[in-house]
Amino acid sequence: MATLPRVRNYIDGHWAEPESTFEPLNPVDQTPIAIVQNSNLDDVDQAVCAARRALSGWKSLNPTIRAQYLHDVARVVAKHESSLARSITLEMGKTLVEATGEVQKLSKAFDFYAEEATRIHGETIPNDVDGYLSIVAYEPIGVIAAITPWNYPLELIGWKMCAALAAGCTIVVKPSEFSSLSAGGLFACLNEVGLPAGVVNLVLGRRDAGPLLVAHRGVDKIAFTGSTETGTRIAQSIPSAMPLSMELGGSCPMIVSGQADVDRAVKGAARRGFRNAGQICIAINRIYVEENVYEEFVEKLTTNVRSLKTGNGLDPTSDIGPMATPEGLAKVEMHIADARERGAVITTGGSRIAALNPGNYFEPTVVTECTPEMLIMHDETFGPAVGVMPYGSLDDAISWANGTTAGLAAYFFTKDLAETFDVGSRLDFGNVAVNNVDAGIMNAPYGGRKGSGYGYEHGREGLRGYLQLKHLRISHGE
Repeated sequence: MATLPRVRNYIDGHWAEPESTFEPLNPVDQTPIAIVQNSNLDDVDQAVCAARRALSGWKSLNPTIRAQYLHDVARVVAKHESSLARSITLEMGKTLVEATGEVQKLSKAFDFYAEEATRIHGETIPNDVDGYLSIVAYEPIGVIAAITPWNYPLELIGWKMCAALAAGCTIVVKPSEFSSLSAGGLFACLNEVGLPAGVVNLVLGRRDAGPLLVAHRGVDKIAFTGSTETGTRIAQSIPSAMPLSMELGGSCPMIVSGQADVDRAVKGAARRGFRNAGQICIAINRIYVEENVYEEFVEKLTTNVRSLKTGNGLDPTSDIGPMATPEGLAKVEMHIADARERGAVITTGGSRIAALNPGNYFEPTVVTECTPEMLIMHDETFGPAVGVMPYGSLDDAISWANGTTAGLAAYFFTKDLAETFDVGSRLDFGNVAVNNVDAGIMNAPYGGRKGSGYGYEHGREGLRGYLQLKHLRISHGE
């Protein structure tokens, strides 16, 4: 039997020795894939204290030097692309092709924020009294606690870490217990680069470690990506007022106009609805299709989805891997059962894949003839299933799309320019993609509204989320 890799905390530039461990399971066959440190209060305290000790030196470092460190990390991440991608697939199931793409985007994020590190500019403001000058400067917030999920285990660490380090902050990362292996691989890359001790720190563990980190009084900001429920608990539990940035749940809608290119809309729905087995905050969850193209859309989407092959993510012929957790699998089942009970029609899929037990496999599923009260049409499914319903009035479709607490991303397909700007302005979401399904790009702000969180990642706005303003007013003579 092969020896399982050991994944340990990385604190103050050193790998820790664990007092206790746990073994995460491969979603393909429920076998252990690693022995992971389970952090306690002392571990968390050591990590935060190390980050605080390193803060003064890191924030005063010339930005061009911080930028070079980030460029170096990008290079090392690219060098270890295959091993990092494999670790993602092993621990959470996505196909190796998708995992490789994630690592490539992580490397690009380090390069992007390396350049932004040298573009942190303030301003001078004229006073209404002679002899005074006001200078507004941006300064790093301080020690960042980053709580990250399992669905994009490296990319979502990177969004926070790259911007935080570029801004001059230090960071403590607590990844999901389901994605410790890839996080350990990333920190091995950081160790190889030789960042100053304490600038980046990793604490691993089950559910206790995250709350311990959030509650630590040495933290200056919390950056979180995850479920709305967990985000709400974090916001309610912080020990003192501090900045928060949160990317929460999606339940993202797609509207298909009668003026749409139906083939293009089908292709987009299949990609953004089923990529990573639907386990994406900006996955298409619910689709509203104008009546005159509804049957065509359903038929073509069903055919497309039926052709997707589900299997081990390490198999290059697989289009979709297993779901990451049994809990996620159970939620998809619940949504499908609810839709059936309320009169929906399943045109393909609809159940677990018994032949692939004990893996967390669910058939790619299209649920049609949906109505707004069905769970799949208002609650985030976060699995390989989409709900589809017809609409007669575009006003109704917009109302249904906006009618949930979600406000992260929405999608609209039309060839009509007037509809593009009308619907684009009326959809109450932080990101709206028209005639495409890529709602986020690295150099534009990415964030949600309403119950989907607040604060931004990506772009200059992502960097500014780790900076605070200082007004320096100087009297220099009458």
